[in-house]
Amino acid sequence: MEQGSVLIVMVAALVIPIAMARLNVSNIPTAVAEIITGIILGKSAFNIVQANEMLTLMSTLGVIMLMFLSGMEIDFDLFKKGPDKKQDGQNPVQLAGQAFGLIIITAAVLGIILRSLGLFSDFFLATILFSTVALGVVIATLKEKEILGRPAGQTILLTAVLGEVVPMLSLTIYASLNGGDAKRLWLIILLFLAAIILLRRFKQPYIWFSRISKATTQLDIRLAFCLIFVLVTIAETVGAENILGAFLAGMVMKLLEPTEATKDKLTSIGYGFLIPFFFIMTGVKLNLRELFAHPQALALIPILVVCFIIAKLPAMLVYRRRFSTRNSFAGSFLVVTTITLVLPSLTVARNLHAITANQSDAFILAAVIVCIIAPIVFNSVYKLEKADLIKQRVVFVGTNTFTVPVAQQLSKNWYNVRMLTDNEDNYKTFNSEVASLTYLPTIDEESLRAGHYFDTDIMVICFPADSKNARLAKIAKGAGVGRVIAGQNDPGRGQSRMKVLKDLGVEIYNRFNVHISVLRSLIETPSILEMLTDTEAGLFEAVVRNPNIIGQELHTLPFIDQITVSRIYRNHRPISPHGDTVLEAGDHVIFTGERLAAEEARRQLRRRS
Repeated sequence: MEQGSVLIVMVAALVIPIAMARLNVSNIPTAVAEIITGIILGKSAFNIVQANEMLTLMSTLGVIMLMFLSGMEIDFDLFKKGPDKKQDGQNPVQLAGQAFGLIIITAAVLGIILRSLGLFSDFFLATILFSTVALGVVIATLKEKEILGRPAGQTILLTAVLGEVVPMLSLTIYASLNGGDAKRLWLIILLFLAAIILLRRFKQPYIWFSRISKATTQLDIRLAFCLIFVLVTIAETVGAENILGAFLAGMVMKLLEPTEATKDKLTSIGYGFLIPFFFIMTGVKLNLRELFAHPQALALIPILVVCFIIAKLPAMLVYRRRFSTRNSFAGSFLVVTTITLVLPSLTVARNLHAITANQSDAFILAAVIVCIIAPIVFNSVYKLEKADLIKQRVVFVGTNTFTVPVAQQLSKNWYNVRMLTDNEDNYKTFNSEVASLTYLPTIDEESLRAGHYFDTDIMVICFPADSKNARLAKIAKGAGVGRVIAGQNDPGRGQSRMKVLKDLGVEIYNRFNVHISVLRSLIETPSILEMLTDTEAGLFEAVVRNPNIIGQELHTLPFIDQITVSRIYRNHRPISPHGDTVLEAGDHVIFTGERLAAEEARRQLRRRS
């Protein structure tokens, strides 16, 4: 029977997303659907799955992996000061901190009210539970809306991070105080010291690992699990919760700057295998029959739902300082979502006999209800603002008759463009033609860093001097700019220099080669010039990230009749697309189409969930 229960849970984990896709259920998080499925399979309904040693182990590994991946989602660049992160003196870090401060105060007040009414006696535990935010659900919803990297998304994300980190630390303190281990609280400092030491020790080896890793060794994944189990073991040894160790391991892994491929593999292991066990078994362990037999516990459910909502709505008062009232309400309602930390918190409380089984089930059911409501309200209310529509930040270093028209076109579409020049005459000539042009007498590392110009997604360096472009490109790469494009118009004299740049990951642009390619295409395909210069239709590129599209044949894509795929680049090698071409993760798809249809196709290809 033990193996039968494991098999049923694994089949359920496979069927749930398929059924949701088939029934077009997109507003309910998969985690909630898994809990509901567990309720149906468990003691509350059919009772065909019973908790056993194997399922308990898999569930524990699932919550550890969930916390690890949550730690990896923190964008530490948000804590860097930059001009694009400010508006009226408010940046996402400040707004999130103030919003969560109000949440803590409201949660504490609600805890006092429940205790005074005799509904729930543990004030500290109630404060922890009402202030928690389901970071994983928030991230998934923001990704779906494609605003995770935008100001509103950053603010909501950081609020959710605080809603997971602060209650997690509070839970550790709560467990130590109520478990009789208060004297060991100072040992938790050792956990953070271990995380810092691991980060410093693994920084250089990780870079080396990425060079020697093979398909049969997967050193990056082995390192990730090594970090998880080392910090989880230390956490349990010093009296902290294992989820805190897993979360710190995720933060360490994030700071090691893993590749997208590594992130995808870890996400696949987590959400594709381990994490569903945790959510399904949470539902299996719920005993709604017993809950419904106790009217007092049953009456607690609507009260807890209201408390979960009221605790988070004050964040709207802070969000309104920067965002519209409509979006501020939507954002504050999204952080109402709470499930991931509520579950381990209740487990700790039950182990300490600080809460009854019926009260625990009431909290879980209330958390499930708000997890269903919150994303639906957010998706229905939130309206994209202008700042949300900017997809990438581009800095042009070098202003001339070539870069200015490109910048003007990009500014109209998906990009936030800034331009720099060290030529005063060019500044006077083009200042009225572009939205953001800055004159710097000297453009070097110091001036670029002082102006926060390295805080960008793409940097294009296009001076007449190839050597100057190469020097600045190296500096930009060293400063951590993701994509650097540098002009090298005399490759005959700079082969060795170009090789060095390519090894660093710098993309080379050569006007002569581009002119030849366009002219050849114009001769071979007369409509190419019209296609490239058309403002309504054009040539577009998207990197395949959507797991629902990966593995599909081109002809099965729902939007394929509105675009024309001309080329696919896979591992930097071009392949000719056909109807039966199977898309793989990381494919660069080059396609044409009308702008609105192309924008939707690009969004579908790039989204991660």
